Amino acid sequence: MRTLETWFAEYAVSHQNKTNILIHFICVPAIYFSIVGLLMSIPNGFLASIIPGNNQFIENWAFVVLLFVLFFYVRLSVKMALQILIFSALCIIANYYIGQYAPLWMVSLGIFVAAWLGQFYGHKLEGKKPSFLKDLQFLLIGPGWVIQKMFGKK
Repeated sequence: MRTLETWFAEYAVSHQNKTNILIHFICVPAIYFSIVGLLMSIPNGFLASIIPGNNQFIENWAFVVLLFVLFFYVRLSVKMALQILIFSALCIIANYYIGQYAPLWMVSLGIFVAAWLGQFYGHKLEGKKPSFLKDLQFLLIGPGWVIQKMFGKK
């Protein structure tokens, strides 16, 4: 099993261009945020029927999927898992409130498309293919890499 540092080092190989890195700092969190929104847009009747109480922050498909994302990170680093947990919670809360004022799936889809266009533009500047084309697990590594780059020790 690869360590978090190994994943980050491999991810960094195709993320050297400063403009591409800046684009990733914006677009990777936006993609993550939009996926949370899209998952929260899936009807949750089944979840509401099996989860006791009435809590819209956990009675949604994003919460279920994010449990698996957290499991992925816990195996690599508890500290990073906690950082991803905080970011995920903020995404759920913000998406919940967006959904109170606008069709969440439409807003999320717009963010998703715009952010992926930015990502592909960044990789065009970089001159290297996105890492996830080599291994889909890099789709999970990207958010951690951005957090580590932004908030980790310099």
